[in-house]
Amino acid sequence: MSVKTLITLLFLLVLLSPGPLCLAQKTAEDPLDNELVQSETDSLSAKELKAEKKKKNVVMLDEKFFISLGIDIFTVIVLITLIYYPSTKKMDYIFTFVIFNLMIFLITFVLKYVKLSMGAAFGLFAVFSMLRYRTAGISIRDMTYLFIFIAIGLLSAIQLDYYKLGILDGLVFVATFILDGNLIIRREQCKTIRYENIEMIRPEKKAELIEDLQKRTGLKIRRITIGRIDFLKDMANIKIFYYE
Repeated sequence: MSVKTLITLLFLLVLLSPGPLCLAQKTAEDPLDNELVQSETDSLSAKELKAEKKKKNVVMLDEKFFISLGIDIFTVIVLITLIYYPSTKKMDYIFTFVIFNLMIFLITFVLKYVKLSMGAAFGLFAVFSMLRYRTAGISIRDMTYLFIFIAIGLLSAIQLDYYKLGILDGLVFVATFILDGNLIIRREQCKTIRYENIEMIRPEKKAELIEDLQKRTGLKIRRITIGRIDFLKDMANIKIFYYE
């Protein structure tokens, strides 16, 4: 076999062998393939993130929501009917208590799923800061009940286990009933009257003054305080304190 024939056979073997060419092609194509795979994974991850964000922004009104809302409303009704109204005999703030409780429950529940921007958060804070009761002259006791109903709405909206929520609401009810149910601390009432017999306001006639006030009012007076005295009209403002 001649040298020319051997060179021709070697050249044909080199051309027909796929190894080096394939390896070179693979090495040349590997960066592109990697970029394509990376772009595909990035697009999939972006889609997954969008899907997760959509899921987070969807408010789920499931069975747990309605059961928590029922426990919340039941606790509010029990507190109003068994403690607040029998002790105060007032219906002025019952609407405020119930609506405040319901709105706090709904807002807290929605904020679990919806992410607010900084501007929306400040706007919500501003709305709550405008709620003032100076013109209504709400008492400290009514403000305390308002705080209790707000706290019950918050506890119910975070959707604890049913028995945990029942225990917490039960503790609030028991504490309120003990402190404001005339069991341990007797509830003292106060009235301001205008007394015309100004000669009786002297310190040495305090016992006679209390006896006279008890006859006129029919109340078992515990103590009194004398306020503004008008000597021109011979009248004095007297605060009387008594138990129910």
